[in-house]
Amino acid sequence: MVRLSRWVLVAMVAVTMISGVVTASVLQTRHTGGAGDMVADAEPAPVLTMSPTGTQPVSPATPVVVTAEHGRLTSVQVRDLASGAVVAGTLDSGGKVWTSTAPLKYAASYTVVANATNTEAKSTQNTFTIATLKPGKTSYPNMVPAPGSVDSVGVGQPIVFQFSEPVTDKAAVQQHLRVTSNPPQEGAWYWVDARNVHYRPKEFWQPGTTITVGADIYGVDFGAGVYGAENREVTYRVHDSWIAHADGNTQSMAIFHNGRQVKTMPISMGKDVTPTHHGIHVVSFKSANYTMDSCTYGVCKGDKGYYRTNEKWSTRISNDGEFVHENPNSVSAQGNSNVSHGCINLNAANAQWFFQNFGLGDVVDVVNSGGPALPVWDLYGDWSLSWAQWQAGNNP
Repeated sequence: MVRLSRWVLVAMVAVTMISGVVTASVLQTRHTGGAGDMVADAEPAPVLTMSPTGTQPVSPATPVVVTAEHGRLTSVQVRDLASGAVVAGTLDSGGKVWTSTAPLKYAASYTVVANATNTEAKSTQNTFTIATLKPGKTSYPNMVPAPGSVDSVGVGQPIVFQFSEPVTDKAAVQQHLRVTSNPPQEGAWYWVDARNVHYRPKEFWQPGTTITVGADIYGVDFGAGVYGAENREVTYRVHDSWIAHADGNTQSMAIFHNGRQVKTMPISMGKDVTPTHHGIHVVSFKSANYTMDSCTYGVCKGDKGYYRTNEKWSTRISNDGEFVHENPNSVSAQGNSNVSHGCINLNAANAQWFFQNFGLGDVVDVVNSGGPALPVWDLYGDWSLSWAQWQAGNNP
């Protein structure tokens, strides 16, 4: 057995005591460090931000978005300073983001008051302000066919927006126009001029197609100080296919229903000095009794070629005064010669049958008329252009 001297034992005890003090000191330091960590981990007060930001007036279509960091939103109120009206909005499932769901008004000022709190009951309230721009003019997107005016349309029906003010930035506006067809069919927009933009499919619509059309143009900058006045949406249904093929050489018109020929009619088209336009025409209007007046296209009383007559079973196929209608005075010419002012003349029975079966958007394809092509700007002259020409008028 090894005997330790008294001095060695004293030294060992001293080391042990020092070691215990060091260990205790380390433990104390770690504990103090832990307390420091607890202070650092304390949750900060919520921070609120809003968009859009800045002092410049914004589009009234821009949504107001309020976001909370380090907490959850408890309330957001967007109020019109002039009227006191409150703007509706929704809060996301996490309680972090509030977004307005209703558009603002033009040339208006709003206050945004937002409140948020966190798990330590720390709360924050912020008040923001926002102003919307004042347009020089607003433009309305009038639709053709007018919403609610018809139950269904034919396979040749173009979709038309007629803007009440000219569009300078066509590409910007077109980005807010939409057409969805079911079943899907390829189609494109074509700008006829600064106020009129048309949409048509590459081929005729399929019977039974549902077409949903929208113009989300409220707050959109049209250029030159003009802004969109309101949004529009409508759904059309395409009925059975009705297509008439009118031939100026044979003075006859073949009628096809869903691709099957169901009737042939003797006709008389425009004479040499007033030939019928050739090409695909689309029915735009009809009336059982209609007064036809050449002054509507510039040939007025006293001018050579002026006429004003009352006609029955009149179905308009162009805005240039061309109709399919009854004409008892040309019955003897129907089937053998073209003698009209540009219309397609039928006898009473055929005119009534045509009137009863053909409606808005149905097609009359005219060939061998001796006349010029139907202009694309003639309301529904859309099919006068090839698909390549049509796509060239697009402004994506």
